[in-house]
Amino acid sequence: MTDRSATVLVIEDDPEMMCALCDACDDLGLSAFEATTFAQGLAIAQAHPVALAIVDRLLPDGDSVDMIGELRALGQVPVVLMVSALAHAGHRSHGLDRGADDYLAKPFDAEELRARIRALMRRGRSENTGNDFLVFGALEIRMRARTVHHGQTHIPISPKEFDLLLYFAQNAGTPLSRMQLLEHVWNLNFDPQTNVVDVHVGRLRRKLESQTGRDWIHTARGTGYWFGPAPESRP
Repeated sequence: MTDRSATVLVIEDDPEMMCALCDACDDLGLSAFEATTFAQGLAIAQAHPVALAIVDRLLPDGDSVDMIGELRALGQVPVVLMVSALAHAGHRSHGLDRGADDYLAKPFDAEELRARIRALMRRGRSENTGNDFLVFGALEIRMRARTVHHGQTHIPISPKEFDLLLYFAQNAGTPLSRMQLLEHVWNLNFDPQTNVVDVHVGRLRRKLESQTGRDWIHTARGTGYWFGPAPESRP
């Protein structure tokens, strides 16, 4: 069940698609702000906290994958669903890498759209209620702010690296396969036959190690990776 007080920001320049997206929100009891350019959407998000942003990828003022960071920086938008006619696996992975929480290719089924919105709304609520922190010694993951700190030091990581770290931390000590990471971090239920997981894990591992002086992400032989602060204690 969705929260009927929640508001969605829809950024879409095609009138018919805007209508379809807003209808899906209305079906779920969600009110929606409408914008036809990213600049308009950014102005709305600055003035009004929203629970979810649905953003078309190709907008009159540019490719929105290059602008999601601006939306995230406001701290007002917990989750972002990108919709696009660019449906190739590479387009999807690029959008997710740049900060989108989910990527839905056009044309799409109305029920699938509603299901994606419901799932993202649940995710947003879970990250904004209850305990906001995951703590491993001096390493602190702040879920609402989507930031990582070691003691008083902020560790700068990308939105996708934060998603990856959060999933690792929520499953600390458990070996995770590359397919599990693709499904839960990139929202892909197939193997795109790229090294996207290994590349992101490598970058995140190096950033954490350089800032904390220890390794946090470890290779699970024959499986994938696992997260934990004490590698010497694991056989």
